[in-house]
Amino acid sequence: MADAAEVARRYQAAAARRRWILKAPALLTILLASFGPLAVMLVYSVMEKGNYGGVAFGQFSLDGWTAVFFKYDPFDETTSLVVANLTVFLRSIKLALVTTIAALLVGFPTAYFIATRPAESRSQWLLLITIPFWTNLLVRTFAIMGLLSNQGLVNNALIWSGVIDKPLQMLFTDGAVLAGLVYVYLPLMVLPVYASLERMDFRLVEAGYDLYATRWKVLRHIVIPSCKPGLIAGSILVFIPAIGAYVTPRILGGGKNMMMGNLIELQFGQGRNWPLGAALSITLLAIVTVALVVYIRNTAGKGGAHGH
Repeated sequence: MADAAEVARRYQAAAARRRWILKAPALLTILLASFGPLAVMLVYSVMEKGNYGGVAFGQFSLDGWTAVFFKYDPFDETTSLVVANLTVFLRSIKLALVTTIAALLVGFPTAYFIATRPAESRSQWLLLITIPFWTNLLVRTFAIMGLLSNQGLVNNALIWSGVIDKPLQMLFTDGAVLAGLVYVYLPLMVLPVYASLERMDFRLVEAGYDLYATRWKVLRHIVIPSCKPGLIAGSILVFIPAIGAYVTPRILGGGKNMMMGNLIELQFGQGRNWPLGAALSITLLAIVTVALVVYIRNTAGKGGAHGH
């Protein structure tokens, strides 16, 4: 019996080693691709900036982190908040949240419509949703720019209908950036919500109507709880890229309505302040992490309360 137990133990140990060997390439890839760049940013953020860009290795400094929120005036030796950075932070968070909400308001009815179509036609509707992914992001952003320009389709339609007398300035505003972000990231909301709705048992909806529940009650107590995983996944998939977007704010904002991605690029490019750019990158990561933790905990708590 002791020999059999020893053989079984050795077999299990060998099987565990084989599993780890098979997992090693994937784990190494994840480590290098995910944590490698993050480690580089952490190192850069605590270094002195170079004279012509880059960092001065071996010269430890927290000036990059300090410059995220504060600036020092050498003339009167005072320290004050960097209002420009805080404005960019708040604008990024606001636009990302509004983008997520707008994508949810548009994406949920769209996903519900597709999920309630006959099975043989759903693939065609999904194809229409995924077609924008076939086109480069830059091309799609320029398409929105053409629609919102002074001579674009929107202004021409409003003038033709008599709503306005002269073109409205739509480009280079927060509204233009918001429209571009919603258009770009809307499929990321529709697809997860549709995946959840497709697995839902719609007989529950019919049962709700049979019990004289209103449409709002059916939506609130049956449909939304059933597709909550898709709603959470879609919100995360939209919020994360939206808060760090670079191309869309750069083109539709005209450089005047920049977001955190543009501010980070500015430090690594024209500003030549890599420690500050790295510190801003880590700050963006921290903001996203905190927002996701708060959002997931709140939604999970409400779901638990509802289920209880």
